[in-house]
Amino acid sequence: MAAVHLRIGDLVWGKLGRYPPWPGKIVSPPKDLKKPRGKKCFFVKFFGTEDHAWIKVEQLKPYHPHKEEMIKINKGKRFQQAVDAVEEYLKKAKGKEQAHGSDDKSKAGKGQKTTAKPMKIIEEDDEDAFKGGSSDKDQTDSDPEPSSVQRVVAGTVAGFKWESSPASSMEPISKRLKIIEEDTGSTSIQAADSTAVNGSITPTDKRIGFLGLGLMGSGIVSNLLKMGHVVTVWNRTAEKCDLFIQEGARLGRTPAEVVSMCDITFSCVSDPKAARDLVLGPSGVLQGIRPGKCYVEMSTVDPETITELSQVITSRGGRFLEAPVSGSQQLSNDGMLVIVAAGDRSVYEDCSSCFQAMGKTSFFLGEAGNAARMMLILNMVQGSFMATIAEGLTLAQATGQSQQTFLDILCQGQMASTFVDQKCQNILQGNFKPDYYLKHIQKDLRLAISMGDSANHPTPMAAAANEVYKRAKALDQSDNDMSAVYRAYIH
Repeated sequence: MAAVHLRIGDLVWGKLGRYPPWPGKIVSPPKDLKKPRGKKCFFVKFFGTEDHAWIKVEQLKPYHPHKEEMIKINKGKRFQQAVDAVEEYLKKAKGKEQAHGSDDKSKAGKGQKTTAKPMKIIEEDDEDAFKGGSSDKDQTDSDPEPSSVQRVVAGTVAGFKWESSPASSMEPISKRLKIIEEDTGSTSIQAADSTAVNGSITPTDKRIGFLGLGLMGSGIVSNLLKMGHVVTVWNRTAEKCDLFIQEGARLGRTPAEVVSMCDITFSCVSDPKAARDLVLGPSGVLQGIRPGKCYVEMSTVDPETITELSQVITSRGGRFLEAPVSGSQQLSNDGMLVIVAAGDRSVYEDCSSCFQAMGKTSFFLGEAGNAARMMLILNMVQGSFMATIAEGLTLAQATGQSQQTFLDILCQGQMASTFVDQKCQNILQGNFKPDYYLKHIQKDLRLAISMGDSANHPTPMAAAANEVYKRAKALDQSDNDMSAVYRAYIH
């Protein structure tokens, strides 16, 4: 097949990782957004969403020649909404072109020379907006403003064959590559708009409760609401509930009331003590548990705490599942967490639509306690790795080497990852806004080391990293991001 030449303004079908081809438009990227190294790619805005992503040229097809083919193999609600958005865009573009034609004729009648122009699909102000060539009134809401962009999270776009993609494998884009807006200093329900509702998933008809609206819980609740779940919320600081109430959540006055009102209640709090207090304290979860009620503990705690909570919940006829999550505040907002669950398998199955709303995948590990063990191991590795990266950055500086060059080399090798790039860039920029609290990763290291002691298994790397985090906490870095462990090496 002859090569297809694409340019700014072209409508295309873009293939994003494992997701089906999706309609979009090639737009100019913001000036401060770096183009990925490697193969040729274009910056694409996807219709029906607020998503933008760099897409390799081989993953793009012209919109019109492949329209019927794509419509046949994808019938999802979200997909149809995206196609409708394209058609609406085309109508507006055609109307503007006709208006331009009328103006040209009018000018020609006055003796001005005109040149016939083919109809453009792209609006002129879309492209100019990113080159500083248009006024504020010419800016449209459909494309991003350069100042609002910090970075684009890009996914793997493995090779694929358009003709051989079976209809059964097609599903709406449920987890987006998105532009991350400048932080406003608060978590907003609107930010959860960055997570697409998967049109092929029907939200459970069970009433959902959620206790704890911290960095992780806020994003989770946002996505549950966006997916159409009926959610009742409670938080120790009641003001945090207000935004969610405005978006349709119900308010529970106490943990016990939430549990009594709901079929499945999730909790996500900071540590083992908070998890125990939530269940066993005054007006706690245990007072609202009745036979058949489901309780899902999403906090990262030790297996002993999970065993205790499981026993007290089931002793009242309740059903228990632990489901801690691997990720960060940003991944929580994006609905891209990894859920690690254990306990009552039937509860895990009942939570299917909830887990799909909040995460990209989930694992069931058997009896209660196993998920806590696995999560502590995962966070132990992540925390130790972060401390090592910070040590490398500071050693580079101490020996007269460029920290940026160190990062550039690192990100071209086998250790390259979004995690490394983002954390190191934040360190170099002095940005330690919490995405995962330093005090929490230190807590996880401490619990992992204790778990190693119980199993008589050495954890010397974790122990060394833990001491560095303790030093960072002594330097008042507890409420900063885990990457603030860097400061323990420079003070």
